[in-house]
Amino acid sequence: MAILNGGETTHARKVAIIGAGSIGTGLAVVYSHAGHTVSIFDAAPAQRQRVLQEVRRILYDLQEFGLVALPADEIVRKVQVVDNLNDAVSSAEFIHECAPEDLGIKRRIMKELDEVAPANAVIASASSAITASEFADRLPGRARCLVAHPGNPPYLLRVMEIVPAAFTSEDAVRRALSFMASAELAPIRVRRELNGFVFNRLQGAVLREAYCLVRDGVASVEEIDRLVRDGLGLRWSVIGPFETVDLNTRGGIGRHARILGPSYHAMGAERGQDDPWTQGLVSEIESQRRAIMPLDQWDDRVRWRNRKLMSLIAARESEPD
Repeated sequence: MAILNGGETTHARKVAIIGAGSIGTGLAVVYSHAGHTVSIFDAAPAQRQRVLQEVRRILYDLQEFGLVALPADEIVRKVQVVDNLNDAVSSAEFIHECAPEDLGIKRRIMKELDEVAPANAVIASASSAITASEFADRLPGRARCLVAHPGNPPYLLRVMEIVPAAFTSEDAVRRALSFMASAELAPIRVRRELNGFVFNRLQGAVLREAYCLVRDGVASVEEIDRLVRDGLGLRWSVIGPFETVDLNTRGGIGRHARILGPSYHAMGAERGQDDPWTQGLVSEIESQRRAIMPLDQWDDRVRWRNRKLMSLIAARESEPD
C-alpha cells in the first residue's frame, strides 16, 4: 500500500457501512482516510462499541510504517458509529453492506437498504461469492445494486472487484468505479457474474490443490505454506501469474505455453480438469501481454523484477521476528 493522499479528495462523500466486522471496519479506515465521511452501523451493540477503537488501532499501525499522511486521530474523527440503519444511510451517496456471507441475511439487509436509502445512492455488497442476482433480483431499486468485493484487509490489499448483475445500470457501475478510485483503491470490473468472482476463484484454485497435496501425503501444511510464502507468493507480491511466466521464459509467455502447456494440462487432468491452453487462447493472452510489455523490454523488466524481490527480501530480513 502506498502512502495515501491524506484525505484530499475531489469530492468528499457520505459513505454508509453496514456491518462492523473486520471488512466493515477495514473499509471505514480506507474511506475515512480518503477524506470521506463514514457512518457505520452493526446490529450487535458489542460490535458498535469496539469499532472506533479498532479503527484507531489500525491507523496507528499504518502510521508507524509511514503508510498514512495524516495523524490517526484526525482521520478517526471522520468515522461515526450510529445506532440504527436509517441514521447510517441518511444522505449517503455510497452504501457498502458488509454482513456475514449468508444469503438470507444479505437479502433481508438489501431489502431494507433499498427501502430507506436515498434514491441516488449506490448500494454495494462486500459479498465474497454470492452474486447480486441472488440477493437483489426482486428489489424495486435493483438497478443500483452490485457487488464490491474487497481484499482482506482492504487497507493493505488495495483491489476491489466491482461485479454488476445483468440488471445493474451502467450509471451505478460507473459511479462505483469512480468512488473506489476516489478512495485510492484499484477497482476491477468483473465482466459477468460467477460464483467467487475472480479473487476467490484464483485463491480457490491454489487452495484446492494445496488440500489435495496434503491429503495425498505429498507435502505438509507447513511445507506448502513455506513454498508459497518464500516462492510463489514472494514473486506474486511483485507481479501476477501471467507476467511471472512471461518473464520466466526468454521469448515470453507464448514460448512458455508451448514448452510447459502440455505438462500443466496433464496436472489438471490428474484432478479431473480438462482445460487445455488452446492456440487461440494462448494467442489472445500473448497479445495482451505484448501490448503491456513488448519483448524488446524483456531484459529490463526481468532486472526490475529481480531488484523488487531483492528489496522485499532485504526488508523481510531487517524485520524482527
